[in-house]
Amino acid sequence: MKPAETGVDTLAPAAPVTKRVKSTHAGVRSGKGIKTDIAITIQRSPAELFAFWRNFENLPRIMRHVESVQCVDHQHSRWRVRQGENEHLEWEAEIINEHANELIAWRSLPGSEVNQAGTIRFQPAPRGQGTEVHLKIEYEIPGGALTQMLLKMERSSPEQMMREDLRHFKQLMEAGEIPTTRGQPAGRRDDKTKKYEESK
Repeated sequence: MKPAETGVDTLAPAAPVTKRVKSTHAGVRSGKGIKTDIAITIQRSPAELFAFWRNFENLPRIMRHVESVQCVDHQHSRWRVRQGENEHLEWEAEIINEHANELIAWRSLPGSEVNQAGTIRFQPAPRGQGTEVHLKIEYEIPGGALTQMLLKMERSSPEQMMREDLRHFKQLMEAGEIPTTRGQPAGRRDDKTKKYEESK
């Protein structure tokens, strides 16, 4: 089956087959913060899904709470997340482990406002039925910032927010768009989908 024309930018610099980066920063402290572990099956190859995710600047298209991600270099990125109406949280992250078309792991750098770590794995699904995607995210956010973020997003838990993110990932990669009618007239798409359409 011919891959869908997603119009998304997957042209990140070529990734090595295996890459491990030593770091003294632990990301999220043991026993601290909030951890979520979500899985979904997407009807695309591991290589396609890996290429999309490896360019972290694509992630705001599927994550409503992430305003922007700027790739500083092949290993480092700068994240900006909505906390409230006019408030944001920012941090820098580094890729700490990477296996081409299989796994990407990252975590925040020392001195960040947020301790955050994540791992995403791409495994061929049984009987050639697409790819099983496993996403694990850990957050340690100071004060009540996480609660404010969830209230702003109208989500009851980080797990619900992550499930929605993966559902958006599935919709974008399979259908080429993220349909939404929430708070909008029928058939109208949100700003992120407009940006995607303009990039075609």
